[in-house]
Amino acid sequence: MKISEILKNDSPSVSFEIFPPKASQSTEETVRVIEKLAPLAPSFISVTCRAGSTPDYTVKVAEAVESFGIPALAHLTCVSSDSREADRLTDALASRGIENILALRGDLPADGSFPTGDFPHASDLIAYIKRRGSFCLGGACYPDRHPESRTYAEDIEHLRIKEASGAEFLTTQMFFDNDLYYAFLYRLLRAGIKLPVIAGIMPVTNARQIIRSAELSGTALPPRMRAIADRFGDDPAAARQAGIAYATEQIVDLFAHGVNHVHIYTMNRPETAAAIMNNISDIIGK
Repeated sequence: MKISEILKNDSPSVSFEIFPPKASQSTEETVRVIEKLAPLAPSFISVTCRAGSTPDYTVKVAEAVESFGIPALAHLTCVSSDSREADRLTDALASRGIENILALRGDLPADGSFPTGDFPHASDLIAYIKRRGSFCLGGACYPDRHPESRTYAEDIEHLRIKEASGAEFLTTQMFFDNDLYYAFLYRLLRAGIKLPVIAGIMPVTNARQIIRSAELSGTALPPRMRAIADRFGDDPAAARQAGIAYATEQIVDLFAHGVNHVHIYTMNRPETAAAIMNNISDIIGK
């Protein structure tokens, strides 16, 4: 099922993200994660293109997701693909009945150099895949502005290009302040960008992860989140419980404000996803 169809539903829904194993490992453990996530009935599961892994594992894990009757969203990146590799991977996905792709630039090399191949930007990869088949294509966005964008206007213009290139939805990087997300939606509306935007939530369960997650996402760390890190950082069980409570509160607030589709970055921790889904079970009717 295409994610564009899922997003037409006005009822609250939750999707998950998982990452494939490293290239030196098997996919068995990741499949066990899917087995534990499947009973939670996510609207879809996205599969990242993980550093240190291989795009073929993304394809293999996405196929495993589909085997559980759950739509898979496979990540493809500019950094790891030229046109020949993009052809190979999209052919592999299509042959397995996978209809959804999230096209990303991907993490830059350690020296910070930009891709110089066939796809300098995610919008280039989106446009290329759009010409090749009937995939439902998504793109990433940053509620608090992409770290490399000089202004909000520049950031919005890049998203306009993604929409014109064929993106059918956006998924946000993690954020910890819902007001940032609501302000971002307003900027999109004012700019005439009509793509649905899935809200990405990261349940942060340890102090080190809180700081690192904020750095990676380029988002501000609210005082409440800093307080959690300071107060519970040395107590893993308390930090986990506080992180789940914080993420739950974010999700409830999003649903209450009419945001119907939330994406949880599970970090391959099905027990964390299960705890959140239990907290909102009556809200989403599951």
